[in-house]
Amino acid sequence: MTSIRYRKADVDGLNVFYREAGRVDAPALLLLHGFPTAGHMFRQLIPALSDRFRLVAPDLPGFGQSDMPVRESFAYTFAALAQVIERFTEVIGLARFSLYVFDYGAPTGFRMAIRHPERIASIISQNGNAYEEGLSEGWSPIRAYWQDPSQANRTLLRSFLSPETTVWQYTHGVPDASLVSPDGYTLDNHYLARPGADQVQLDLFGDYRTNVAMYPEFQAYFRERKPPFLTVWGKNDPFFLPAGAKAFQRDMPDAVVRFFDTGHFALETHAREIAATIGDFLAQPISNA
Repeated sequence: MTSIRYRKADVDGLNVFYREAGRVDAPALLLLHGFPTAGHMFRQLIPALSDRFRLVAPDLPGFGQSDMPVRESFAYTFAALAQVIERFTEVIGLARFSLYVFDYGAPTGFRMAIRHPERIASIISQNGNAYEEGLSEGWSPIRAYWQDPSQANRTLLRSFLSPETTVWQYTHGVPDASLVSPDGYTLDNHYLARPGADQVQLDLFGDYRTNVAMYPEFQAYFRERKPPFLTVWGKNDPFFLPAGAKAFQRDMPDAVVRFFDTGHFALETHAREIAATIGDFLAQPISNA
C-alpha cells in the first residue's frame, strides 16, 4: 500500500499544506492544481505513480488546507502564487523536478520554469493553457472584467463561485457523469464557502489577464528550452480547448499530445489512463542532481 503523508511547510511565515508520497530520492514530480480545487484532485494519481516517483502536491495559498491570509497582507496574484510555490520547493528540498500543471497550476508553474529553467526536468500539462487559441468563449465574462474592472463586472463573476457551477465544471463534457465522485466538488464548495474566499477568487479572476499577457514569454521559453513535454487533455473542457493542447507542438515539435474523452477535471474519470501515459512519458530516469 502507498503511504501518503500530509504535511505543512513554513514558507516565509505562510503555511503551505502538501501531500507527499514515494521515495525521497526518486525522480520528483510537482503537482500543481487549479481552480477551485486543491491537492486533493490528485488523490487517485498519486498512488498510481508513487512506486516510481516522489510526488508532491501543495495547496496554493488561499486554496485547500494552505493558509488564506487576508488580502490586506497578501496580494492574490499569480506572480505571488508562483513566488510562494517556488520558495516551497526550496524549503522542502526539490532541486530538480518535473511539473504537472492543471488550470491555475499552469501559469504558476510556467512562471517558475522561466525563472529557473535549470530546475525543470519535464512538463506535463493537463488542461493547462499557454495559447490564446486555447481560451474558449467561456472566458468572455472574465475578459469583460479585465477590460472594465468595475464592481458590476466583478459581481457578475460570482456565478463562477456558485455550488452549481462547481458541479458543472466537474461534469460538463463527461460522457458518463456517474463516474464523477461527488467528493471532489463537495470539498471544493466547502472551501469556496469560507469567509473571504470569494474575494480571493475574484482577485485571481482579475489577475488572470497577466497570465495571458505572459503567453509570448512562456512560448519563448518552450521554443528556446524545449523541455520534454506531454499534454493529457480532457477534450471536452468548456474553458480550455483542444487547440490549446495542439499549440504546444508549434513551439515544441516533439511535444506529445494525448486527448481523453472527458471534461475539465480529467483525473476524475481517467486517472488510470493518465497515470499510464505519464509513466510511459517519464520512463527514462530523471536526475535530481
